[in-house]
Amino acid sequence: MIFLPRLHNSFTQRSRSPSMPNSSGYLLLEILIAIAIFSIGLLAVGTLIVSTTNANTSSNIFTQAALLAAEAMESLKKEPVSDLVPSTYSDSNNPINEWGNSGGIFNRNWVIDDPIGYNTSRRIRVTVSWERLGQSRRVELTTITRGNGS
Repeated sequence: MIFLPRLHNSFTQRSRSPSMPNSSGYLLLEILIAIAIFSIGLLAVGTLIVSTTNANTSSNIFTQAALLAAEAMESLKKEPVSDLVPSTYSDSNNPINEWGNSGGIFNRNWVIDDPIGYNTSRRIRVTVSWERLGQSRRVELTTITRGNGS
């Protein structure tokens, strides 16, 4: 009897690796895990962007308020002491915007008093307040002046 080698048809018989007996679902599982890891990374980046934007906005508003207070302070320090009558004052344009014009979120007020009592100097406290996200915020600058810019 003559034995002929048997020919294998690659289309009908599947060759398998002995270490991976059934690997048909591994690729799909790997793709799903990769998508989950990528999604978590994107979520973290998105959260970072939102918190950075909120911090930048808060810092910008705080800087605008500080500049409004400094502007009022410098304007009042230029006046002679005799023109700085001790009292409480409010900006006539309140609420003001970042340029000091009507129609913004800021309220600017100042208090002038005589800390020594000899009518030679004045203490000036300028307060700029605003409300954001349900919280009241404010910037307060205080100085003592003898008037005329000193």
